[in-house]
Amino acid sequence: MVHPLGKVVTGVQESLAIESSSWADGRLNALSAIVPVHDEEATVSMVVSGLIDVLPRVARTWELIVVDDGSADGTARVLDELAPRTRKLVVVRHACNRGYGAALRSGFAAARYDHVFYTDGDGQFDPAQLVEAVGALAGADGVVGYRLHRADPLLRRVNTAAWNGIVRALFGLRTRDLNCAFKLLPRAVLDPQALSADGAVISAEILARAERAGCTFVEVPVQHWPRVTGRSSGARPSVVLRAAWELPRLYWQLRREGRA
Repeated sequence: MVHPLGKVVTGVQESLAIESSSWADGRLNALSAIVPVHDEEATVSMVVSGLIDVLPRVARTWELIVVDDGSADGTARVLDELAPRTRKLVVVRHACNRGYGAALRSGFAAARYDHVFYTDGDGQFDPAQLVEAVGALAGADGVVGYRLHRADPLLRRVNTAAWNGIVRALFGLRTRDLNCAFKLLPRAVLDPQALSADGAVISAEILARAERAGCTFVEVPVQHWPRVTGRSSGARPSVVLRAAWELPRLYWQLRREGRA
């Protein structure tokens, strides 16, 4: 199998099938969990604690990677307090805010294990639902969550629906909730050197490249809780402008790769 960038990805389907068949106790052999955060001082401890609780239940070997994307609040201090509690917590720091996609790519670069799960640090997802995601993995290469009842303001939901329509039209993606930050994927399709988006377009790029690499997905419903503190950065003008620039760039990049 050939990766869109020309990198040979050998045995993605076969290796996952072999690993899945060895789940004697219902757990993955090894899993890297990644949480990108930016100014999430009030919620990052809850998210990290929830993942530390659930990860041993779903993987024999695991690691938790938190990427602090240039936070200006007390997020770094909270992570410094959490790190001594478990040697399996890895903190990656960006000196300045580089964007959601850049944070995920740093997390993928640090990941060591064959499966990668990622979610946000804002506390809107329940880490315990990772148990259900791993259970669903037996039927596919990856699991993509979709928010059962999205707990966001109406304008945000309308904007997201329009964005999803544009992305589906450009890339032919059939996933119902493209930007849902609850994904469990094979590390083989998360090559940080292949991915290029620094902003929110990273979600579309991950799915588009994974599909081109032959990765199959199963979709699972996940709860989405209201944000209780902080502010989402998704509607900031700088974030929107970056997405408007990165999306057509990604489209033409994938077109060129497809002709190569």
